[in-house]
Amino acid sequence: MFQIGLCSVTFRNLSVEEIIEAAKNTDIQGIEWGGDIHVPPGDLEHAAYAANITRQAEIDIISYGSYYRLGVKEQPFSFEAILDTAEKLTAPAIRVWAGNIGSSEATERQWEKVIEDAKRIADLAEKQGIHINLEYHGRTLTDTADSAIRLMKKINHSSVSLYWQPSPFETVNKNVKSIDTVRQWLSHVHVFHWQLVENNVIVYPFSAGISDWEKYLQQLEKQQGMCYLMMEFVKEDSIEQLKNDVKVLQSIITSYSAK
Repeated sequence: MFQIGLCSVTFRNLSVEEIIEAAKNTDIQGIEWGGDIHVPPGDLEHAAYAANITRQAEIDIISYGSYYRLGVKEQPFSFEAILDTAEKLTAPAIRVWAGNIGSSEATERQWEKVIEDAKRIADLAEKQGIHINLEYHGRTLTDTADSAIRLMKKINHSSVSLYWQPSPFETVNKNVKSIDTVRQWLSHVHVFHWQLVENNVIVYPFSAGISDWEKYLQQLEKQQGMCYLMMEFVKEDSIEQLKNDVKVLQSIITSYSAK
């Protein structure tokens, strides 16, 4: 049920062509193209080009990783521009963020704005056959499993799903439990092994996180259907490190497939 993907934001310093080459050389099966560098909103010609060469490389386009924040008035790009770009990219889904404030700090009105906007963009995307995936992330309304559940229930839209990733602020056991909590809305997973140390992100080789990710995959394998495990960030932004990290992830997946 697992396939291995790559978030293009992992290598913001590389071109679209270089990322595709790296993906081919590491047995990556799909790419989430980011909207900040590689496929900017509004550049429809470039989006179509990225779609074409990704398909030629026989790599799936998992989604369009936008930085649209639900319920936020002032943004660099409208959702409509993002949707047009996702169409040209032939992306089946668009990743968005659940606002710009943590669930414990948000007012009821801020919750309402996020919910209303989620329903609005989901309706727009659904007309184009495109799904909406919410980033599971700190300082948004999906910063905990409980807040994510509350939000998804309020949105209550068949075209809206949820990504998952381990929280650096929680224990491994609590992260494992969160998977089961959000399971019915879960689509794909961002994979990494890093920690916050004095407000600095320290990225480790994925091999240092084997014991954690064995637990996560054991819980994730209960998921119905195909789930992309998208590698996101590698130590020193190294393609060689990506190759090693993917091999480690593949070995974990293979060990579960053999059971």
